[in-house]
Amino acid sequence: MRCEQHILWEDQSECQILCGPRFFILPVHAHIISKMAAVQDGQLNLEVEKDIKTEITNDGSGNINANSSSPGSTSSGGKSKSPAGSGEDQQTLLAVLQFLKRNKLTESVDILRREAGLSADDSLVSESAGAGSGGVPNVSADGGDANSLLSRVSMATPVAPPATAAPKASGGEDQPDVNVVLSAYSQQGDPVLYPLYYNGLKKFIESVLDCHRAELSQVFYPLFVHMYLELVYNNHENEAKQFFEKFSGDQECYYEEDLRILSSMSKKEHMKGNETMLDFRTSKFVLRISRDSYQLLKRHLQERQNNQIWNIIQEHLYIDIFDGMPRSKSQIDAMSGSLAGEGKRDANKAKVFYGLLKEPEIEVPLDDEDEEAENEEGKPKKKKPKKDSMGSKSKKQDPNAPQQTRIPLPELKDSDKLDKIMNMKEATKKIRLGPDNLPSICFYSFLNAYQGLTAVDFTDDSSLIAGGFADSTVRVWSVTPKKLRRVKSAADLSNIDKESDDVLERIMDEKTASESKILYGHSGPVYGISFSPDRNYLLSSSEDGTVRLWSLQTFTCLVGYKGHNYPVWDTQFSPYGYYFISGGHDRVARLWATDHYQPLRMFAGHLADITCTRFHPNSNYVATGSADRTIRLWDVLTGNCVRILTGHKGPIHSLAFSPNGKFMASGATDGRVLLWDVGHGLMVGELKGHTDTIYALKFSRDGEILASGSMDNTVKLWDTLKAFDDVELDDFTAATGHIHLPENSQELLLGTYMTKSTPVIHLHFTRRNLLLAAGAYNP
Repeated sequence: MRCEQHILWEDQSECQILCGPRFFILPVHAHIISKMAAVQDGQLNLEVEKDIKTEITNDGSGNINANSSSPGSTSSGGKSKSPAGSGEDQQTLLAVLQFLKRNKLTESVDILRREAGLSADDSLVSESAGAGSGGVPNVSADGGDANSLLSRVSMATPVAPPATAAPKASGGEDQPDVNVVLSAYSQQGDPVLYPLYYNGLKKFIESVLDCHRAELSQVFYPLFVHMYLELVYNNHENEAKQFFEKFSGDQECYYEEDLRILSSMSKKEHMKGNETMLDFRTSKFVLRISRDSYQLLKRHLQERQNNQIWNIIQEHLYIDIFDGMPRSKSQIDAMSGSLAGEGKRDANKAKVFYGLLKEPEIEVPLDDEDEEAENEEGKPKKKKPKKDSMGSKSKKQDPNAPQQTRIPLPELKDSDKLDKIMNMKEATKKIRLGPDNLPSICFYSFLNAYQGLTAVDFTDDSSLIAGGFADSTVRVWSVTPKKLRRVKSAADLSNIDKESDDVLERIMDEKTASESKILYGHSGPVYGISFSPDRNYLLSSSEDGTVRLWSLQTFTCLVGYKGHNYPVWDTQFSPYGYYFISGGHDRVARLWATDHYQPLRMFAGHLADITCTRFHPNSNYVATGSADRTIRLWDVLTGNCVRILTGHKGPIHSLAFSPNGKFMASGATDGRVLLWDVGHGLMVGELKGHTDTIYALKFSRDGEILASGSMDNTVKLWDTLKAFDDVELDDFTAATGHIHLPENSQELLLGTYMTKSTPVIHLHFTRRNLLLAAGAYNP
């Protein structure tokens, strides 16, 4: 009545082989199943149990399930024949029935009862008898017992656990939440054999063909981490230390920081509440492997019956299988380095509308202006090929652009329309940049910044500059001769003629005019600031867990947004205003609207701090960079993660979108700038040259040049037009990740500009393509 070879099936799925009724069993070792059969057949068949082989299946989508016996684990099946109805078999059968009932698998309960020849009444009587039994369990010849197996089926078995049973996650000193996280590490093997298991797999992988070796070597790091954690959790401190010392040197250099943290967890008590351990435990490490390489690994584990390693692969790894040629070492290294491996291919398959929104409203105010304004407006249309090409492209219903009403955007005010007109007028004087025509650079050095400069931002028209400081203040300067003024008091405003043409000038109080203003309100260092597109507001995020909205008319705090429980590292306004994004130590990015005190969206998925945030130019997407060394792209409408980009070897601190929205650049502590194709979700370029953390990235107004600023006191200019033109992406490349990154950083580097001793923390291109840079002088 049951399929002997497919009787064990994980995740409550059913046997796909048409060989009998459905039989549902959650991960239970095959020894238990064999013993249950013995209840019916009268005795345990030695040969059946010996011949059980590791059964490994692939569900087609790349998720690997392994259903296996445990010849090498501490829980062992009985090797001596036992009569039907023995205490051991009864306890085993009843424990499985209890487990099935608790999971409401009634159909499986009925099938199991019929096969074991039990009625419902018999089952109940037997269960209550077993629960009250205080008998000593039968121990099999090899030192194992049925109860050690039962401990894997249920945390609360009706049988007293023997002295030789593996430690459980439900120790009396554990907290419930810690139990859930650490429970997998209770299934241990002989600690002396761990180095042998690992070394055996290492020798096998080193012996395979070169084309497979690079892919299979990806298994080393996650296996090493989880084997070490199992040893630590089960109180084998000396064995864990020896294991770490012997094999930590074999790991890739970009995991050095993770290994340093891992080495500090030498006792079971260290694991509780440790964020790094929680990251390893709660997320499956993703490996992308070709089908041929996977078959080699599968065959090796089946032949060796190396259950300890396969259990870790099943529990903690996600193997994403693709058809085609295996990837090379350089291709794998380009995408590796994040805390949880590569991004799943399925995570990058969603369509991203990276095109720009149409802007027909730009023409509305022009019809109402005088002829001179219309003529002036007509000129840039002829002289602005790049800007107009983008505009005409969007007017042709770019298939890559989202619908205009996909997300609600604020209506343009008259002042916004006038500003857009001025923007287009400025564009007539914009310098066309290229390899033969590099931009001028104006550097703003903050001297005597004893308060500790932590963040800088410029307004879009480059008229204001703001700085966030470690002394909890925000300071705003006017870059133009026009001084900063506050709006008059309510009493004075009531005396103003509201119909006069210069009413906007009259409402300003000349007595308050000054070159700079200081904004007080935060109770911790300010780490992120952002001007609104209309220059009326300023956002600031702080260590105090709040984001504050400041009025640049009154220079007072309007709103304090409280949602984060920990420091907020970055915040940014949407290109259209109204919306803004924030991210911080709590690993969750939040989307806000200025008129809502609660977040509209919460984007959760990162495994470490969110260190930088950026809006896509069409405002439909948000990019977040994290200390988990990944970049995620989130859909503002649905809240879903539509891209997971891996490749950086350190925390990410800067992001920038190209003006056309098709590409993105990212910078990190590894000193590399990576270029990404947003539509395909693939890395298309790698720019090497910086020697320290990259804190600032900015594309020129036409997207032909990328500027990068670093803590190494340099600004570098890169030819991104050439970098993107050389990229050829096809469906195969997108599906498999076979990225061939040319080593052409020196060819793409257009110039390096050094400061005397000033780290670069912000970059900004003016509307005429003058590059502004800022940082605090470090004597």
